[in-house]
Amino acid sequence: MAAQTFSPADLAINGGPKAVESYDAQESRFGMLVGNDEFMALADLWGYSDEAKAQIRAIIEKEEHHVKSQLTRYYNPQPSRVAQFEAMVREMFGVKYALGVNSGTSALMAAYVAAGIGPGMEVIVPAYTFFATVSAVVACKAIPVIAEVDDSMTIDPEDVARKITPHTKAIVPVHMVGNASNMDAIMALAREHNLMVIEDNAQACGGKYKGRYLGTIGHLGCFSISTYKVVGAGEGGMVLTNDEFLYIRATSQHDTAACWRPDRYAKERMPGELFCGENYRMSELEGAVLIPQFEKMQRELWRYNANLRRVVEHLDRFPKTKLRRSNDPEGDVGYNLMLFAESKQAAEAIAAALNAEGVAAGARGTRSSRDWHIYRYWEQVLEKKTPTPEGCPFTCPYYKGTLPAYSEDMCPRSMDLFDRAVHIFVNQFWSESDCLKVAQAINKVCSVLG
Repeated sequence: MAAQTFSPADLAINGGPKAVESYDAQESRFGMLVGNDEFMALADLWGYSDEAKAQIRAIIEKEEHHVKSQLTRYYNPQPSRVAQFEAMVREMFGVKYALGVNSGTSALMAAYVAAGIGPGMEVIVPAYTFFATVSAVVACKAIPVIAEVDDSMTIDPEDVARKITPHTKAIVPVHMVGNASNMDAIMALAREHNLMVIEDNAQACGGKYKGRYLGTIGHLGCFSISTYKVVGAGEGGMVLTNDEFLYIRATSQHDTAACWRPDRYAKERMPGELFCGENYRMSELEGAVLIPQFEKMQRELWRYNANLRRVVEHLDRFPKTKLRRSNDPEGDVGYNLMLFAESKQAAEAIAAALNAEGVAAGARGTRSSRDWHIYRYWEQVLEKKTPTPEGCPFTCPYYKGTLPAYSEDMCPRSMDLFDRAVHIFVNQFWSESDCLKVAQAINKVCSVLG
């Protein structure tokens, strides 16, 4: 085919004919990013029968070419489900800013970076929490300082006070197994020493302390909203704050490409806004699922708390077995009732006897089973393990303090409580009669063994 000759007047920009008036292709150059096949994959994941799936496909195939969706929030042509979820959270929790992320660990990382945690700093964490709480401190190149828990099984404010140094940057109270930390005491220490408070609320979403939602009392609140939490499905997390600057920094950390900014390519609007972050963005799929999850949350939490208190109301008092102390009985989520036996052997015996009575219970007792919720098994920290041989942050020249004397027996009170604790699992759907039967079973067992 002979080459054609064109003049400037032939260019469409100069008024000439367009070279491409239309395309035969009906879709964009990226194709249909999510459509019927992806929707059917979800139906299969949900476990619908083959007959139901065939009926679903027959219905949705009639509208296949009308589907316009994207699972990345910043590119979705529809209103973003993640943005809708964040708006719901802001209203529900009464905070100015909410950021959806892809996991609870990502929420911690975004919050720690937002708070300015880094080399040369110490962060106080409890001996009882999932390892992510402390791992994220090390990932930020700061030094974790492990504090005892008290008989509420949350961080002990008295031990926190003993471990504050000139290098301390933040305290991380963790509201474990649905139970609130002593936030009055923690916030008083923070004010006295000018420290940041970052609440780890992975296990108590929707719980309260003296009428305020957990995760809204400190400077930042971190949530895990995944399958194994009281609220959530799949993988997800969120960060709450009332401080615009902290929110902006958390958002920068969660999206290093800065898609969230009004003009993503603009210069920095304020010092500290832009830096080399990571990517923890929540997908539209997670946002869509979490909206109905949070719509159900208040009803579920009311049932859990009501049933926990019904059981406790009918418990007898025993000389050797004590009920976990609550910092706010009305605010506890309520999915776990905890007792402390006289010894680890007694805890094992009580748990076994309760299971025999038909009440689901568990105890660590004398077993040495590894559990990454217990500091003794955080050898990554105890042995100062790092991904590269330099050993940062434990060898960081910016750190001028004295490294904590990490050891398996550094928190003896916490280990004693772990070993003597009996966990009784509360069902939100128990009737009043069920609660009474569970209380009677506990009374029966503890009157003999406790």
